[in-house]
Amino acid sequence: MEVLKCDMKKDKTANHLSEYNRIMKENEDIYREAARKVGLSECSLWILYLLREGYTAPVQREICAHLHQPKQSINSALKKMEADGLIELACGSDRRSKQILLTSKGTSLCEHTVDRIVLAELRALGSLTDEEQETFLTLFHKLTDTLKEHMEEILQTKQ
Repeated sequence: MEVLKCDMKKDKTANHLSEYNRIMKENEDIYREAARKVGLSECSLWILYLLREGYTAPVQREICAHLHQPKQSINSALKKMEADGLIELACGSDRRSKQILLTSKGTSLCEHTVDRIVLAELRALGSLTDEEQETFLTLFHKLTDTLKEHMEEILQTKQ
């Protein structure tokens, strides 16, 4: 009987995992489509988002860390954005680090794209009560932290 309960729980959890993955992919697709419609790569969209989110003149390594993207992906996006006149790279604290600043063209683009995306997100999150928002974030953090732990176990076993 205990085995049956365990199998039923696994089936239920497996179904929840499938639903979770479907929702995550749907969310990724929402942002991918938004980027495509405004003629940006996803990486560029997220960099602009980060710049509009209140980060003042971040450097590339901070963007890589915040967006969890490889340095090469961020570097390629930054070069294209600079060539398109959306950002300027200014000297940072040392000669290897460059601060990333929005140009007036970049700011104008953000006003018509990123700012509207943030507003849509605020409206969506705002449709939840304060308690629902807190619960959602708490559970999402718990799931993410637990997933990291289990993935670290796998990576350590493989080595």
